[in-house]
Amino acid sequence: MKRASLRLRLALWLLLPLSVFVAICGWLSWRNAAEVADYVQDHDLLSSAKVLSDRLIWEGDDVQASVPPSALSLFVSPERDRVFLSVTGANGEVLAGSADFPLPAVRKPEGIDRAQWYDAQFAGLPLRAVVTTRAMFEVGGARDITIAVGKTEGSRNHMLRTLWWPTMEYLLVALLLAIALAVAALTLELRPIVRLSQQLAQRDPLHLDLVVDPAALHSELRPVADTINRFVGQLKAHSEAQRRFIADAAHQLRTPLALQASQIEFARYTRQHRGEWDTRRADMDAMWQAMQTSNRRLVDVTNKLLLLAQAEHGDAHTGFERVDLSAAALRCVEQLAALADRRGIDLGLEAAQPVIVMAQPALLDALVSNLLDNALRYTQQGGRVTVGVRQGQGRAELTVEDNGPGIAPEVRERVFERFYRVAQDSEGTGLGLAIVREIARAFDADVNLSANPREASGLLVTVRLAPAAPTQGV
Repeated sequence: MKRASLRLRLALWLLLPLSVFVAICGWLSWRNAAEVADYVQDHDLLSSAKVLSDRLIWEGDDVQASVPPSALSLFVSPERDRVFLSVTGANGEVLAGSADFPLPAVRKPEGIDRAQWYDAQFAGLPLRAVVTTRAMFEVGGARDITIAVGKTEGSRNHMLRTLWWPTMEYLLVALLLAIALAVAALTLELRPIVRLSQQLAQRDPLHLDLVVDPAALHSELRPVADTINRFVGQLKAHSEAQRRFIADAAHQLRTPLALQASQIEFARYTRQHRGEWDTRRADMDAMWQAMQTSNRRLVDVTNKLLLLAQAEHGDAHTGFERVDLSAAALRCVEQLAALADRRGIDLGLEAAQPVIVMAQPALLDALVSNLLDNALRYTQQGGRVTVGVRQGQGRAELTVEDNGPGIAPEVRERVFERFYRVAQDSEGTGLGLAIVREIARAFDADVNLSANPREASGLLVTVRLAPAAPTQGV
């Protein structure tokens, strides 16, 4: 899935929470402004009702009410609000104002003023109203007079906007400034990444000489630059190894191929001069023998190259199973026993008990076979080669020791290089120990070369593998 612009995503992560914060602040400001506007409106309504209450007088046995201008002056505003009044006696008679003014269905007076505020509809207009009661005393008792005052909400809404909008303007200006600064800051701070992408895009993928300067990047991006440099370095080293491998393989294959070409040409010549067959029979036998040897060498090199490629493949690190290292060593000893017998070498195995490891069986056999083949090739006639398998401290150990000429300490690391041979005139391919090293890496094992401590000369190869975890009983 293609991701959106990093600049856009960072801006959204920054500005969306800020926008939500501005919205919440705006809502809180609106609520506070509404509370203030409602308080002022309700206070004016109650004040007007008190003024009307003070104008109630006795005229004979009746209570009379007048509406003074001061009772209405409280509601004068540019919004031209309409004010409605209702003064009724204890029996519901109208003393002043509108007869059908809506009163609350349930009376719940509050405070010392015995007032109740409510919302109502009158004459098709929404009103905010207050109703209060005043007791008018006389000789025979007291009468409760109900006074209600209602007003449209134009001035209240105007006050709400007047109180709320300046705060909202400040918040919106701050949000716009934050957006502008965020965009400018992201554009400025992301320039190193843009330059890095342009630098990578302009590079020839076939030339692995790219080096990213971490100092030009932010501290959070320097690990990315280090990773790129390390990755490019690994690719470069791998590419160089592949080039060397191809060159060495071509060199190794060129000689037997050229020899075979000469031998084939000689065979054609002999076929054309059949009369000379008897005089050249010995030469033909030697030629066929040389062709067989050359062909066997080509097959050996090809098989070793395929095995090396298999050991280097990523699948070599997976698909492990429980394998008995002792059994694998025994199979390899049996397979190479004939070669050891032809060379007059005493080949032995020391494995007292099964040693279980996690490995690929085919690659494990190849590892042991190449170690044995290398020891048999370089051990003189009448020598000894011994394979040992034992359970060490936390690791399974495979050892191959011989009493041959050994390997000098200064070249022990080089023998793991491909096509490197200590004795250039030997019949080996120079790939055996390279294959052992790659298989060991795939198995997360260690390979160590040292002098044979039990002989005057010779080599001891030790491979330490991780043992398999014990199985749980059922």
